Amino acid sequence: MVVSGDPKRWQVGLVGYGEVGRILAEDLRQQDIKVAAYDIKLGGEQAAPLREHAGKFGVALAASHAELTAKADVIVSAVTASQAVPVAKACAEAINQGTWFLDFNSASPGAKQRAAALIDGAGGRYVEGAVMTSVPPYRIKVPLLLGGGGAAELALLLNAIGFAAKVASDELGVASAVKMCRSIMIKGLEAMVIESFTTARAYGVEDAVLGSLAETFPGVNWEKQGAYFFQRVIEHGRRRAEEVREVAETVREAGLTPWSAQGTAERQAWVAELADEGVFGTRGTDGFARSADWRIEADRILATLKREM
Repeated sequence: MVVSGDPKRWQVGLVGYGEVGRILAEDLRQQDIKVAAYDIKLGGEQAAPLREHAGKFGVALAASHAELTAKADVIVSAVTASQAVPVAKACAEAINQGTWFLDFNSASPGAKQRAAALIDGAGGRYVEGAVMTSVPPYRIKVPLLLGGGGAAELALLLNAIGFAAKVASDELGVASAVKMCRSIMIKGLEAMVIESFTTARAYGVEDAVLGSLAETFPGVNWEKQGAYFFQRVIEHGRRRAEEVREVAETVREAGLTPWSAQGTAERQAWVAELADEGVFGTRGTDGFARSADWRIEADRILATLKREM
């Protein structure tokens, strides 16, 4: 049976109950749309805040991919990039005929095509989604590009419940290619800012560097942007590193050597490792304490490096 009708009567299944999944859950529940979620962290030490959030917003928690998938009218996969295809495989084993599968993940066009083959082969309806900027400021209305044969139909349904979806192409991989090429720049800029600003701080020339940047790019508040980049990478460096590895794969699929993307992935992962070691403080239920001054985080990095010398 092909899922149709009023999307406000859907049961939405979220695979991945991290930052993105919880934001979508909150905005959907505000419309009284039924939401269920599954996350591998529900079986570990990090389950408590997820269960607390689910209880607060009325989100049902599933015990497995299969349990979630079997009851969902539409599935939104919002996991780390490396899990995009494994999640599609796990959901394909229980998906109902005609159930929508929206792949929110930052994966390469090739990975999206492999995921689509699994879902479509099992009778589901796969649509790729490319999230085009950071989710928190926009929430459910984050700019979203869709791709695949069902993209136009799903866009109408999603927009009826608050999404801001546009069709990139009916060909799979186009939306993801746009996202991946953008990420070469955005995630690369994050990595470069952390490397540049921290090095400048080490030499005591950060004010001169920021002044020069302001002259060259007068439209950017480099103090504010620097603090934002530091905090986003500290908070999500692991996920970002996985995404940029998919970016590198996208570059390889085009026939180029991904020198820049590889370096960006290494820098993002390096910051994530420092975060895991507690360099930036203890992670709470809402992430790390945020600082409006990137210098505080740069000094923590430099102090750690000095101790390791």
